[in-house]
Amino acid sequence: MTSSKSARRRLIVGVSGASGSLYAYTALKVLRSVDDVEVHLVLSAQARQTIELETAYTAADFEALADAVHRDGDLAAPISSGSFRTAGMLIIPCSIKTASAVAHSFNDNLLARAADVCLKERRTLVMVVRETPLHVGHLRMLVQLAEMGAVILPPVPGMYSRPKTIEDVVAHTVGKALDQFGIENALFERWSGG
Repeated sequence: MTSSKSARRRLIVGVSGASGSLYAYTALKVLRSVDDVEVHLVLSAQARQTIELETAYTAADFEALADAVHRDGDLAAPISSGSFRTAGMLIIPCSIKTASAVAHSFNDNLLARAADVCLKERRTLVMVVRETPLHVGHLRMLVQLAEMGAVILPPVPGMYSRPKTIEDVVAHTVGKALDQFGIENALFERWSGG
C-alpha cells in the first residue's frame, strides 16, 4: 500500500535575485495548498536580499511555505542529483545571470545545478525570466535554453482577464507557470473566445 506522502510529486522552486519576488511568494502559497505536490525550495543569496527590498516578507516567510528548504551553496543536496526524482523545476523569478549559468551548465550553486539536472533528465524546467529590454545576447541565450528543453515563460500579463491589481497580474503568470506542470489552478480567467 502506497502512503499519500510517497505519492506526492516533488517540485523544485528556485528563486533568483531578479526583481519579482512576489511571483515566487504567490507560487509557493498556491503550491502549499496542492495536496499532491511536495515543494523543494532553493533561494539564491541575492533572492534573500531582493525579497526584503521588494516585499513585506522575509526569506523565512518563503521557506515556511516549502516542504524542504535547500541552501544554495549545498551542492550535495538531494535536488543536485538526477537520481532524486522530481516533476521538474520552476525558477521564479529567473535572473539573466541564473539563465546564463543554466544555459552554460555553470553549476557553481544549487539553483543552477538543480536546473541543469532537470534539463539532463528531460524534466520540465520553467524559467520566468525577468528582464527587459533584452539585447541580442540575452535572446540568443534564451533560444539556446529553449532548444535544450527549457520553457521560457516571461511574466507577460494577459490583458483579456482585465487585471485590476498587481496581485491579478502576478496570479496570471503564476497560473501559466503551474499549467506547465499540469497543476490545476484558477488563478486567472482563461480565454473563452470573443
